[in-house]
Amino acid sequence: QADADRIVEKIRAADKHIVSDIKKGERKRSPSPPFTTSTLQQAAGTSLGYSVKKTMTVAQQLYEGIDVGFGSAGLITYMRTDSTYMSPGAVAEARSYIEQNFGKDYVPDKPIFYKTKSKGAQEAHEAIRPTHPSLSPDKVESKLNADQFRLYKLIWQRMLASQMKPAILNTQEVIVISASGPEGSPARRGEIQSKASGASVVFEGFAKVFDKWPFKENPLPALKEAEILKLLKVDPTQHFTEPPARFTEPSLVKQLEAMGIGRPSTYAPTITTLGTRGYIVKEKKSLVPQEVGMLVNDFLVEHFPNIVDYNFTAKMEEDLDDIAEGVKEWVPVVRDFYEPFIKQVEMKEESVEKQTPKDEATDKKCDLCGKPMVIKTGRFGKFLACSGFPECRYTMPLDDNGEAVSQKTDKICPLCGAPLLRKTGRFGEFYGCSAYPKCKYIENSEKSELDVKCPKCGGKVISRRTKRGKVFYGCSNYPKCDFASWDKPVKEPCPTCGGMMVEKGKNQIPTCVECGFEVKD
Repeated sequence: QADADRIVEKIRAADKHIVSDIKKGERKRSPSPPFTTSTLQQAAGTSLGYSVKKTMTVAQQLYEGIDVGFGSAGLITYMRTDSTYMSPGAVAEARSYIEQNFGKDYVPDKPIFYKTKSKGAQEAHEAIRPTHPSLSPDKVESKLNADQFRLYKLIWQRMLASQMKPAILNTQEVIVISASGPEGSPARRGEIQSKASGASVVFEGFAKVFDKWPFKENPLPALKEAEILKLLKVDPTQHFTEPPARFTEPSLVKQLEAMGIGRPSTYAPTITTLGTRGYIVKEKKSLVPQEVGMLVNDFLVEHFPNIVDYNFTAKMEEDLDDIAEGVKEWVPVVRDFYEPFIKQVEMKEESVEKQTPKDEATDKKCDLCGKPMVIKTGRFGKFLACSGFPECRYTMPLDDNGEAVSQKTDKICPLCGAPLLRKTGRFGEFYGCSAYPKCKYIENSEKSELDVKCPKCGGKVISRRTKRGKVFYGCSNYPKCDFASWDKPVKEPCPTCGGMMVEKGKNQIPTCVECGFEVKD
């Protein structure tokens, strides 16, 4: 800080600020290769904010086919690939489109073919590219939903840019000397040299295809050597060394690829599984490890260090590739892994005690027996449980802030008469009996009434959910009336027998439950 303060004072005290040197140059920025699975996931995550799972889901839709006016057509090539290769036909079509729409100046003298740099790449498929490069995003926008359009545009721009000339930037580096006193004079005080760097685009090249510049411009004003500048202000900025940022989904995919762990088809399910099991949670865009994940990791590192070693995983990937290519037999490879592994598992089962996190005390009381509630950690994260377990098995989920998500209500369970609790589950809010598990009654927090009368008692038909979240339709007078239907009832009765009509099949054809009459279009 003291050194910085001295430099600031010298600059402010200087009576001259002279341009002592100007270096000019030219720099080319080459386009990136067309997408592989990992680079698509990274780009979609960074540019569009897509998760790896969403990226692959939308890419699957584009690959399987969408009706764009001339029948259903696959708009992109196979999206699970680690190759950057493109067929000569696709390259030729792209070059033709570039010349027609951007001009000859943007077309390289020779077609560009990229070599795959990914470790352990299989290259069984082409790079991810539009099946028809001439099918620009504006031609298919009306046929795609917003997610499909944005991802198709990303793929199309990247592929087309890969076959265009590099962008050319003029670079400039300026050295400014701040000093006091005439040059060469003994009275001249210490000089301070400051450097400014800038760049400006002189030829757009591949950047022409993008909506935004894929690089930053920072043009400097026109300056001459020995020119005297006027000091406007000195702005000292303090920078601290920061720890590495947490992984995001795109950066984790990049790291997995660099280490040779996983394949194009496994990046998305690997990250999804970590989240599903509660090992990580996403805070904004960062992946934050959770206590249950740390416990599992510590256990595996301590007892199975050779299995969770990065090099072991990468080596196993290589062996599986060799098996697929016929270089190795699968039986010896599997035997060399399995036999020592199963012995290690059997030994650990006998010698290692089950490890569970310690319970955390709370000031909450059990709604059933009044005993203190404690925070426990299960395979899906933390939850509240009665300290009287196993005599009392009452539990309550916790939200992301560690708060209980069950609330007392004035509603009464129609089965046993106990109070109902407002809870939050995987399918949203619902009411559950406080006498659980003795009474397992549940109901939707917001009953969706249909304008249909119950065929048994004349009550109202409402939509409800099973414990697994599946929607069904039942009577509002339950449990007095046990009417239930998986198919959605409709208001109009059967014109033949007057029975209830329900929507059947994928086309939701109104069908009578009594006589089977169907309403034809």
